[in-house]
Amino acid sequence: MKIIKSASLDSIEAIAIDVESTFTKGLPTFTIVGMISTSISESKDRVKSALLTNGFKFPPLKITVNLSPSEIAKKGTHFDLAIALQIAFYEDKKVDFSDMFIFGELALDGNIKDTNSIFPIILSLSKKDSINKVLVCTQTAQKLANIPNLEIYCVNDLSEAIEFIKTDKKENYLYEKKKLEYKTLIINDEQYFYDTNYLEDFKDVIGQDMAKYAAMICAAGNHNLIMEGSPGCGKSMISKRLQYIMPPMNLEEILEKAKLLALDFKDVDFSPIRAFRSPHHSSTKSSIFGGGCNFQ
Repeated sequence: MKIIKSASLDSIEAIAIDVESTFTKGLPTFTIVGMISTSISESKDRVKSALLTNGFKFPPLKITVNLSPSEIAKKGTHFDLAIALQIAFYEDKKVDFSDMFIFGELALDGNIKDTNSIFPIILSLSKKDSINKVLVCTQTAQKLANIPNLEIYCVNDLSEAIEFIKTDKKENYLYEKKKLEYKTLIINDEQYFYDTNYLEDFKDVIGQDMAKYAAMICAAGNHNLIMEGSPGCGKSMISKRLQYIMPPMNLEEILEKAKLLALDFKDVDFSPIRAFRSPHHSSTKSSIFGGGCNFQ
């Protein structure tokens, strides 16, 4: 039995998942088990369509795919590619997937798509030193390029993924990493990034010299700041500009910010500008921090 490595999110951290499969005689069926979500269950139709569209004859056998460990709830469409490769190589006993993690959602025509969960999953695994090689689509590879100590191989469709598994020249599929194109400085032998392109600038705030001075002190020392005043006096203007004068970010902080953006289903941003949220003044504590707890 061949095993393909993938992973799933548990809260905001990732857990490695083994994609296993068996092909036995019996009434032709295709079943995916392992405490799966609806998105994974629907992968049967995506995988079957992608394989048939790319000229693969679906085996007339009882196919069982298990996502192990089975007691952990799993979700996401990024298991499609791993499941499809299990079926595509079910007769090939020599294929070994053991040294690589595989992620990707399949379109009905076999094209491989990116999903919001792949980047936070791989980043989480890389911090645990659980992953060093990964096979993804080109769109995903562009996001992963900033993760250190990670070999990224990219393919665009299912046929190309099958060719990648077969070939001995896997270096032809290796994604060339690019460094962050921001200004840098070295503090205590660690590299920090900063950007001088300010979308919001303190020069737009007229007056309020004391408030701006207080904001500068808080930004420099990472202190908390509470502002009180009549509507229109500049509180929100100063708050929105704070993120542009806060200390520069190291690579780990930039990646963590991008991870939280991906988990919030937003476009991943690798700029060294710290995150900023602007909830409405009428927002409740539960709507800002999340429900389930009593805040005093």
